[in-house]
Amino acid sequence: MSRKRTVTWAAGLALIAGAAVPLSAAELPPNDYPTVGRADYVYACMQANGPTRQVLEKCSCSIDKIAELLSWDEYTEAETIMSIGVRGGDSASLFNSPQLLKKVHTLKLAQVEAELRCF
Repeated sequence: MSRKRTVTWAAGLALIAGAAVPLSAAELPPNDYPTVGRADYVYACMQANGPTRQVLEKCSCSIDKIAELLSWDEYTEAETIMSIGVRGGDSASLFNSPQLLKKVHTLKLAQVEAELRCF
């Protein structure tokens, strides 16, 4: 391997190694969703809209727009409240307070905004 190629290869490894240093949750911006959270959203979106490359791009755009509007904590809290409401049962009635319903409403508004921008 030539010296120039070796230096370039070593510089690339150094960049990759530096990028691999994980940040703690306290160091991340509030709207930096974890990769698995974004992937879950895109997967569910594609299940609802079709398994095409175009839908992948639209679903990815959608979660990016939601992340611009809501922090990860706001998003997960509203998703949890919605999922309990959908399941129903005795515990669902505990989640009908105006304060909790407002959180769900905020998420739904963010989803509408994302859909308008991306789909």
